[in-house]
Amino acid sequence: MHDGIVSETTSPLDPVLDRGLDPASCYAAVSSRDRRYDGVFYTAVRTTGIYCRPSCPARTPAAGNVTFHRSAASAQAAGYRACKRCLPDATPGSPDWDVHAGVAGRAMRLIADGVVDREGVEGLARRIGYTPRHLGRVLVAELGAGPLALARARRAQTARVLVETTDLSLADVAFAAGFASVRQFNDTVREVYDASPSALRARRSAAGSHGAAESTAAGTLTMRLAVRTPFAATALLDFLAYHLVPGVEVAGPGWYARTLDLPHGPGTLRLHLDPSLDDLEPGRTAQVAATFTLTDLRDTGAAVERARRLVDADCDPLAVSAHLGADRLLAPLVARHPGLRVPGQVDGGETALRTVIGQQVSVTGARTVTGRIVAAHGTRVDTGVPGLTHVFPRTDVVAGLDPETLPMPRTRGRALVGLAAALAWGEVALDRGPERDAVRERMLALPGIGPWTADYVAMRALAHPDVFLPTDVGVRTALTRLGADPAEAIVGSDRWRPWRSYALLHLWQTLMPPTPEPAPQPTDLQETN
Repeated sequence: MHDGIVSETTSPLDPVLDRGLDPASCYAAVSSRDRRYDGVFYTAVRTTGIYCRPSCPARTPAAGNVTFHRSAASAQAAGYRACKRCLPDATPGSPDWDVHAGVAGRAMRLIADGVVDREGVEGLARRIGYTPRHLGRVLVAELGAGPLALARARRAQTARVLVETTDLSLADVAFAAGFASVRQFNDTVREVYDASPSALRARRSAAGSHGAAESTAAGTLTMRLAVRTPFAATALLDFLAYHLVPGVEVAGPGWYARTLDLPHGPGTLRLHLDPSLDDLEPGRTAQVAATFTLTDLRDTGAAVERARRLVDADCDPLAVSAHLGADRLLAPLVARHPGLRVPGQVDGGETALRTVIGQQVSVTGARTVTGRIVAAHGTRVDTGVPGLTHVFPRTDVVAGLDPETLPMPRTRGRALVGLAAALAWGEVALDRGPERDAVRERMLALPGIGPWTADYVAMRALAHPDVFLPTDVGVRTALTRLGADPAEAIVGSDRWRPWRSYALLHLWQTLMPPTPEPAPQPTDLQETN
């Protein structure tokens, strides 16, 4: 990194994230082609009329000829076209969206999930808790573009990927990307990429080197999720495999698959977590293959965003490792699993209900009980994948159950049904729209929901990077095994801020059992490349 940008005690992205788009810091990152800034800001070049990612391999433009933008939408609104060489939209998102979780970050998560396409700006504003006008002002001030422009940029990026790397008809691409009409799709692609959709498709052989997506059977797409490295893919797979819910999830060597409950119908996701991802050079952008089988192609954007949440794709692993790796207790753990991620979720309500079911029981016991509830009350789906038989029960279904009939203690059953009712009726929202503190307060107000549950849900469902669970038995056991005094280490855990969720995962990782014998690999969702 260029001298003066990074200190040993701060994130390499701090000068951009915390103090705005400082031109000197941004230009230094562009001059050194630092990949860590890809997705954090965009460089617009006046003399060429294009915008690039900071690591673009083209000759560095003169400082007087560039401006910097928080979002691709901002660069597009200023009249710039996407660089055809570095594909600036095919990058991880900004880690700031989860670290600070301000209005702009929460809005970007919902926009990526397709809320604007499905519910309009009014629906987005309602979820955030702002008026549409005020939300627009905030987004323009922080990201340089309003919600419609941000949603348009997201649709354009999805469309480019699908046009260049799948065999979908252009009409199918238009609706899969979230456009309301083929004409709107054509106009947007021409404006953003300075090429018609058919021209983009004609250069698919060149774009194929980026490995963005592939199509196989009808309704099945393999897209590649951009993540920063290092990326501890094997550790992530181990965690997901250890917490599998029968009927909803399956896993095998190098892969994890599950059902999805998407806005327009059920689907499946298969993540290709190959061990080779563990060894990629730090500071680069890796590509995690994710295969989706969708009932309705309009769910493409939502499915991709939920897969990205699951793998914690926008994490800044170098900042996390630099901070936690400087701690004497955690340093060996960080060195053992650089790039360890906090596993996210594909549905906040599901995560919350699974958390309540698992209270005060072993992981194995929680899997068994949850599997029984899924079999009895989940929606049966025909996926063609051995072991994937149900979509997790919806919150309104669980809210209507008699707690006395559930395979758990009565108090936990009542807590489960009460939480499901609060989720179904909108009293608690886990879509990452409301402020995290407000969500926590609402959860704690529910009978049977304590701090451990609320904080665990914040970490997994709301992507909170700074959660610690001082009463967790696993944390205390891990600290004891590491030769630390649990009480003393927990009191001093503030030194791990703002990355305590990652510290927690490093501690839990020391307790992971040996990887079990793999289940038979599905045949319906084979890798196509």
